[in-house]
Amino acid sequence: MKIIKWGIIGCGNVTEVKSGPAFQKAPNSALVAVMRRDAALAEDYAKRHNVPKWYSNAEDLINDPEVDAVYIATPPSSHKEYTILCAKAGKPVYVEKPMALTFEECNEMISVCKEHNVPLFVAYYRRALPRFLKIKEIIDEGKLGNIRHVNCVLYHPFEARYDDEINLPWTVLPHISGGGIFVDLACHTLDFLDFVLGPIKSVRGHATSQLMAYPAEDAVSMSFLFENGIHGSGIWNFASFERYDNTEIVGNKGKISFSTFGNDPLHIQYADGEKESITIENPLHIQQPFIETVISDLLGNGVSPSKGISGARTTWVIDEVLKEFRNSSNSGI
Repeated sequence: MKIIKWGIIGCGNVTEVKSGPAFQKAPNSALVAVMRRDAALAEDYAKRHNVPKWYSNAEDLINDPEVDAVYIATPPSSHKEYTILCAKAGKPVYVEKPMALTFEECNEMISVCKEHNVPLFVAYYRRALPRFLKIKEIIDEGKLGNIRHVNCVLYHPFEARYDDEINLPWTVLPHISGGGIFVDLACHTLDFLDFVLGPIKSVRGHATSQLMAYPAEDAVSMSFLFENGIHGSGIWNFASFERYDNTEIVGNKGKISFSTFGNDPLHIQYADGEKESITIENPLHIQQPFIETVISDLLGNGVSPSKGISGARTTWVIDEVLKEFRNSSNSGI
């Protein structure tokens, strides 16, 4: 069977454990080239991970004839640019989340990939993690009955690294990330809800900067409505006194509670009072199960559950809830 030979654009932290090694360990896959603008860092990554080639220019990697498909692991501000280059070169694209800065950019990426008949996958890897597939199984089997509503809560304390105005992480610079920590983290929860409950059709919300420590929002509240009539609500705050992460999906026969991040047990409560707790550990290379679906899709042996169309829907939800804040803060998005 054919081996898919991968190149990575942007071999930063996310590729060290979460994703990079998975391209080497997944069946029918090989990591043959990496790129980073700092040539020394690219070389260092390649040598530590036994990758034969490294580049400091993205187009050189994209045009390498030995590279069959490209994983774009840069910040969102360059996702569209690199996706278009890959599509024009005829190379399948696996792009990090969130898919792009805006829904409009997502649609441009989808259009160009369609024009060049190039597959486009988005790294919403919870769609393939056993822990989250178990949640979907419980819902699909009707154990919770008809789903009525979902509630999401995520809050973190303010971190010292966001208190350095000169050296702020790119994740809180909207022109690079699309927003703040909400964009970086909430997209995982929102995409999983799209996967397990269906598309969201309406969004209302508020976003503010309570601390005004960086240009992006640090507090978001929202309500949303799924196409199938399920109601949802959520609150995300990154200036709290502790960490808390819980999503609750409630039906007329029971409910399930889980965290989006970490390996916390799934907690299920049924209408008759019975309770159940299920622990499913995440794999070391957390993207590997999803990457394996991408490889199977490219080889014609399966269908990956996260592609450009679904990835764009999550960015649309984010755009809807942040549009007023973006306009008032002149974020440039």
